[in-house]
Amino acid sequence: MESVLTVLQIVAPVFALAAIGFAWVRLGYDYDTAFVTRLAMTLAVPCLVFAALAEGQIDAASAGRLTVATLAVYAAMVIVFRIVCAVLGLEPRTFWAPLIFGNTGNLGLPLALFAFGDVGLGYAVVVFSVTAILQFTLGIWIVAGGGNPVRALKEPMVAATLLGGLFLWQGWTLPDVAMNAIGLVGQMGIPLMLLTLGVAIARIRPAGLWPMAGLSVLKLAICAGLALGIGFAFGLSGPVLGVLVVQLATPVAVSSYLLALKYGADAPPVAGLVVVSTLMSVAALPLILAAFV
Repeated sequence: MESVLTVLQIVAPVFALAAIGFAWVRLGYDYDTAFVTRLAMTLAVPCLVFAALAEGQIDAASAGRLTVATLAVYAAMVIVFRIVCAVLGLEPRTFWAPLIFGNTGNLGLPLALFAFGDVGLGYAVVVFSVTAILQFTLGIWIVAGGGNPVRALKEPMVAATLLGGLFLWQGWTLPDVAMNAIGLVGQMGIPLMLLTLGVAIARIRPAGLWPMAGLSVLKLAICAGLALGIGFAFGLSGPVLGVLVVQLATPVAVSSYLLALKYGADAPPVAGLVVVSTLMSVAALPLILAAFV
């Protein structure tokens, strides 16, 4: 019973904030998604990423193993989900990338923070950074038929990751006043991302939800299974392994739907995947977390 209450204490604030964003839009209030997203992704999240790495609360060697393990899991998912698309007759431009990439930012970061504390957040940032770089390169290439790797390097979050990783590796520090300011700005990131997640789901008009349920279950099982197996193979344990599994088991990212719209893929099925997999995660992610907390 105690473990159940612990997990509920972890996930309740996460889904409560997303529910507030959902209700806000459903009640007819304005929410400038473009502005909030720009504020979060160009300022708040980069500060959050830099602070989580530069403050040095995570082990540099473990972070390195986690990075390689994350890349290995994604390599396996690219292959497995391409086979899934072929076997089930799914259009790769529509389904391949959404099945690969989960919501490691809006949902994964706060879950890691509440479950494993600041150390967990630091490791979650590593997985999130790898995910973002791959989605802006490989993900766009899949959806659009061609991607520009330079685009990812221009993202403030990527620059913050590289700079924060350098500080972590070298053991450098900034004056307390600077780190306090960066940390304060970074604290906006998680609430903004969760509210925006709820808003985005409220505004999506999905079609054909029921067929997406099976794919959502398949995605969850494959992603969690690959993350767990490869994590063990790389010698990960404790919070590091827990972060890897939880992050990669997150539901389909809203950004997958936005990319489908932007690059002319079949967006309604992707919207269905986002909604169904997110609703499913309300029950699934607490069960996964229960194995690690």
